[in-house]
Amino acid sequence: MRNAEDLLDAAAGELPAMLDRFRLLVDCESPSNDPRGLERCAALIRPWLSEALERPVRLARVHENVHVLAEAPDPRVLILGHFDTVWPVGTTADRPFSITGGIATGPGTFDMKGGIVQALAAIELLADTSHISVLLTSDEEVGSASSRQLLEEQARKAGAVLVCEPSADGGAVKIGRKGLAAYRVAVTGRAAHAGLEPELGVNAGVELAHQILAIAGLASGDTSVVPAVLAGGTTVNTVPESAECSVDARSWSVADLEQVDRAMFALAPRLPGARVTVTGGIARLPFEESSARGLYREAAAAARELGMAPLQAVRSGGASDGNFTAAIGVPTLDGLGAVGAHPHARDEYVDVNTMPERVALLAALLERLRHRSPSA
Repeated sequence: MRNAEDLLDAAAGELPAMLDRFRLLVDCESPSNDPRGLERCAALIRPWLSEALERPVRLARVHENVHVLAEAPDPRVLILGHFDTVWPVGTTADRPFSITGGIATGPGTFDMKGGIVQALAAIELLADTSHISVLLTSDEEVGSASSRQLLEEQARKAGAVLVCEPSADGGAVKIGRKGLAAYRVAVTGRAAHAGLEPELGVNAGVELAHQILAIAGLASGDTSVVPAVLAGGTTVNTVPESAECSVDARSWSVADLEQVDRAMFALAPRLPGARVTVTGGIARLPFEESSARGLYREAAAAARELGMAPLQAVRSGGASDGNFTAAIGVPTLDGLGAVGAHPHARDEYVDVNTMPERVALLAALLERLRHRSPSA
């Protein structure tokens, strides 16, 4: 392994190649609901990763989804990420990848194609990659339904997970994430003419309003419960027969998330004749700080050896696949990807000047974990 100064210099030397890959990866649009785009993106990444690891990389297919998987001969750590984005095909025509004043912009730059590019560069700096498994999935933004079993299997084999999702502000890593629950509340009433005989109807919109107030009241402290997408009714002169809303609930605590879950399924109609149906449930358990402590200590030590500023650590309200690996008891450290801001926003960006330092940090951490037993 290179000394700290040589490692930083080598990472800086990787920057031109990183930016070339970055442009190609962002230009290869890969929304979660576009199998053809995801196939193209996976085909782009696969040879890069194979060259970096100097071993074969396969495309793991689960139903309609394709995931990029490189299993280590002697797994000690899993690098985890995703290449699907929230941006529809055609977004790059309006907002193409660009770099101005050291700031890279474009759809998916910060979440999380910059992190993928950095991970590839970090792997290339290592002489021995036999302990590193890599899994890049194609459905993280829509719940990881097809990849969850795969990522949990790979995490258990490796015994440690480094998630190259975007960093928190200023480059802080993430040592905890809120758990997530998602619900659909469907109300059924009875239609009637709004002018001639509204008294014969059961207004699903009014019933939904009662339910929304009850749902919003479930929020407490740091536990959020947010009625989100609303829909209902057919025509202006008809008492609505149906209405529905989606609900997003998040909490740091498993107990609090389970309490919300029980309350959601206990919702009862307020209007005579109305029916309320709740579907959904807890999607990702909280990523608790205890899962990250050991890996954070290693990362902080690596940062000190590189002469970097002290590595900060925060908790994040957003969820990631790190929630799954932490929940099954595998040590997990998140937010090791790009430094920038505004994921899922039109003005998301990556600070290009920080990329070499982040590459060096990840490479140093990977080297430290080479001597770690998967059962440690």
